[in-house]
Amino acid sequence: MGSADCSAVFDDAPQPQGRAGWYLVFTKAQGEQTASINLRRQGYRVYCPLLLRRMVSRGRQTERIVALFPRYLFVQLDTTWQSLAPVRSTIGVASIVCFGSEPALVPQSMVDALRDRADPATGLHWLHVAPLERGSPVRVVAGAFQGFDGIFERAAGEDRVVILLQLLGERTPVQLESHAVVASAL
Repeated sequence: MGSADCSAVFDDAPQPQGRAGWYLVFTKAQGEQTASINLRRQGYRVYCPLLLRRMVSRGRQTERIVALFPRYLFVQLDTTWQSLAPVRSTIGVASIVCFGSEPALVPQSMVDALRDRADPATGLHWLHVAPLERGSPVRVVAGAFQGFDGIFERAAGEDRVVILLQLLGERTPVQLESHAVVASAL
């Protein structure tokens, strides 16, 4: 996803004046950019919060700009002159999120809060992850041990950690890449 096409900043579409509301749109897989472009072409205001994420690709650590909420966009429209109907059939859109038969209306305060938490210079969101402490519960979210719960033991260099996993009836130290482990409530 490119930051230029699915930008986190609000676009120059007309500001709704009447009964404006933000709606949650579910996009096709990796379709945030396509949906965003096509919705803007139709005159909708679109907000797609973005995140700078560290990833490992082919053994190398890289940074990529991705959607903060993968497969979701916020679309603002003025119900006095705009309809949600064209949104449903927009290329890149899978559906409009509904509660029962009613489209999910997102409070303006929530969109404002997301916007306020973005970096003013880049428009990107940053995940502030507290350092893990020895003995804290963790979950493995990537790799061969994905889905396993364990106990954080220690950092093992800049991008690696050692956790204790319950394997074959014993707590076994396992070294993993740090991005593959997140804090857990166990």
